[in-house]
Amino acid sequence: LLPAYASDMLQVGPHGLGLLRTAPGVGAALMSILLAFKPMSRRVGYWMFGPMNPVPMAQEAERLGLDKVFTAEAYGSDCFSPLCWIGAHTEKIKLGTGIMQIAARTPACAAMTAMTIDHLSQGRLILGIGVSGPQVVEGWYGQPFPKPLARTREYIDLFRQIWERKGPVEFQGEHYQLPLQGGAGMGKPLKLINKPYSERLPIYLAAEGPKNIAMATE
Repeated sequence: LLPAYASDMLQVGPHGLGLLRTAPGVGAALMSILLAFKPMSRRVGYWMFGPMNPVPMAQEAERLGLDKVFTAEAYGSDCFSPLCWIGAHTEKIKLGTGIMQIAARTPACAAMTAMTIDHLSQGRLILGIGVSGPQVVEGWYGQPFPKPLARTREYIDLFRQIWERKGPVEFQGEHYQLPLQGGAGMGKPLKLINKPYSERLPIYLAAEGPKNIAMATE
């Protein structure tokens, strides 16, 4: 639990990253203890009070030895654009989405975006995904929310098939189909053009309920 606790003890100030206020003499000692228990991460979140530049904070986090930075999204700023900006100004800190909402992108779009960032950052991307909630999924993205567990499982399965590039992708699930059945009838199976930098991209699953947690262990 210490890494998560440690990230909560860090805050963004006008000069970068710093410890929350502590009793006199505790700050330096606490920082030494926290950094002894690496890896640790820093959450950037999404823009709540207007645009902000995450680069100084991410650079300071990297300098202090934190090994991951995570961005989020809801219905404002997205999770991938800040990671690109951070990745262009850092060298080794891992770049994670925490979380990417699966209703916002098809598995193919997510795979293309992840492949591109993974190459540009030389393998630093971590893809954290989740379903969000019905208000955002149906009210903002206009996608159905029912059966989120089955939808997530299909999403990951299809994403992995696209990423592995074993051949043109054919997938006929309840929630996702490639090629699409119906429509103009002209769709054909395709294969991701570029080979990903990472052979197997790390996928983190935002899981709370027991069934979702069980799926994360599969």
